[in-house]
Amino acid sequence: MKSLKRNHSSAWQILSAALPFLAMDWIVRLSSKPILIEVGNSSSVFSPVYSPTPNLFTLLWIAFFLSITFSVTGTCRRILYGLFFGLSYIAFAANLIYYRLTGFFFSFSLLKMADEGSSYVMDVIKGTPLYLYAIMAGVLIWGITVMVSMKTTPLSLSPIHGKWPRLSIFQSYGKYFRLPVFRFRGKWILSSIFLFLLLHTLIPFSLGRASDGLEWKSFKNGRNVYNSFNDVNKSMMVSGLYEFEIRNFYVTFLKPSEKMSEQEASLLEEAYADRTLAASNSHTGLFQGKNVIFLQMEGIDTWMLNETDTPNLWNLKEHSIDFTDHYSIYTGGGSTFNSEFAVNTGFTTPITYEQNVYMLNDNDFPHSLPRKFKEQGYAVNAFHMNSGEFYNRGINYKNWGYDNYFSLMDSGDYSDRSYDLDRELILNPTFYQEMFCRKEPFVHYIITYTPHTPFVTGKGVGKMLAEEKYGSDSIPDLSEEEVARMEAGETDYMVGLLIQALKDNDLYDNTVIVAFTDHYLYTLNDKTVLERYKNTDDNRINQTPFFIWSSDVEPETITETTMQMNILPTVLNLFGIPYVPSDYLMTDALAADYNGLAFFADSSWYDGTNYMENEMPETIQKLIQKNDLTLKYNYFAEK
Repeated sequence: MKSLKRNHSSAWQILSAALPFLAMDWIVRLSSKPILIEVGNSSSVFSPVYSPTPNLFTLLWIAFFLSITFSVTGTCRRILYGLFFGLSYIAFAANLIYYRLTGFFFSFSLLKMADEGSSYVMDVIKGTPLYLYAIMAGVLIWGITVMVSMKTTPLSLSPIHGKWPRLSIFQSYGKYFRLPVFRFRGKWILSSIFLFLLLHTLIPFSLGRASDGLEWKSFKNGRNVYNSFNDVNKSMMVSGLYEFEIRNFYVTFLKPSEKMSEQEASLLEEAYADRTLAASNSHTGLFQGKNVIFLQMEGIDTWMLNETDTPNLWNLKEHSIDFTDHYSIYTGGGSTFNSEFAVNTGFTTPITYEQNVYMLNDNDFPHSLPRKFKEQGYAVNAFHMNSGEFYNRGINYKNWGYDNYFSLMDSGDYSDRSYDLDRELILNPTFYQEMFCRKEPFVHYIITYTPHTPFVTGKGVGKMLAEEKYGSDSIPDLSEEEVARMEAGETDYMVGLLIQALKDNDLYDNTVIVAFTDHYLYTLNDKTVLERYKNTDDNRINQTPFFIWSSDVEPETITETTMQMNILPTVLNLFGIPYVPSDYLMTDALAADYNGLAFFADSSWYDGTNYMENEMPETIQKLIQKNDLTLKYNYFAEK
């Protein structure tokens, strides 16, 4: 009976000490939204609490904390518990407050921007809801109470009847295993560390296998999320609070970076040696001081932009600077985000090694599109239908320097999938307010969605548009091409709403629209459609629309070959924003000395006249090396 009472007392000590740690982890994860993460071959929503992997990590870390704590006696036990609890509490409070403020969990990488953020610390503190302070105060009191009331004598765990069984491996130490081994503290700690490391190695296997190769959807593969650990929200969901903090600290400060070779360092030194500002040309400052809307159009291929299917876009194109030989090159997984990355940073997905660019959100991009315009006093925001979690957009756009990434899906305004319709980018009241009711000059980066696979009328966007056009009971049998054209018409309808909103808010004559397509319509199952309208023999199939409109611009046709990486330096010049050309991969396509070029991942290239395969000249090879090494070694990071 005495043994039973002692066991109950000791077990209660351990449980009461563990509960505050478990509560902090659960509260932090409950404060976030569920995230869709793939484990193995299936997709599962990682709920804030019930997903197994983060709970396994949390229980393992709690067991480790307490095994160390209860291996000592006296005041040292309380000091150790206070240390573990105190550090955990700081992480708990920081994540709770920061997530409430930004929608992201706190990363140690933010510490390098401490000076930048110090000016609004008080605003953060004042803006935190009282209920969060109440929760944090409750947990703090709970932890302190446990620490103060903690017994400091050795735990007394023993079998109720007889002695602990002696396994042969422990024969020589059998007398110490009544706890087992708490009395022999050194060996207990070593045993705890060994068991911890073993289990810590095994738990990630519960997330399944990492994606092999460069797959567009690797951003939501659970094992990829854990391995890369560069999306804080997903990382918290697969790790739990304690694994998140320790692994985040390791990745941020301790993980060894790959060393650059002397040859690579020499190549980059040569690539960035010229720090001369871009020279002026006949187009410099043409739009200086105007607002600008970057309109990235999903799947609006060259053959879809015409007077019949897309009259609003056609009218803009006919009254614009029209780049008629433009290519949205495909160099890796996730072609839509590839274009976003290229336009915003001036670089493209690595070609010589496998790396999805949406995983580069820890890289520094001081010369990005939003930062260059913010230096001129612009407000810079992005607008799209999809969640900030998709392609890690929320964290990537923040990393590039955007003020906000607005998502229709995340807004909570929709009970159905009508946010898939491009019109909602303008009709949504919050989006409308943010786009057209600003006093300061603005840059809007708008990403459309509607012309998206599958091109059928039985589900998705195709069904919504067909029912609206024909009625739910009289939808004709439409081909893929007809559905694609109908969906392109929805994007065009949005453009009409956009132009009208600019007029209604006296912005029409003071706003520039930079319109371009993310990729050609490769998502069609019926490839004969493309064969009717495009050169499908080689990579020139990647030709897409790109034009820059302003109400007062003289229409102009630019026939030199361009890529997505030309867009940023070209626009900077048009707005009279100083920049160093070597900070980007490509140059201003309107410069007098510009030589047209498009290169592709298979070593082919095109200069507007010659298309060559497997004979890439040294100049293009150096461009690719510059691109890939800059991203691989985070060249722009503060040294």
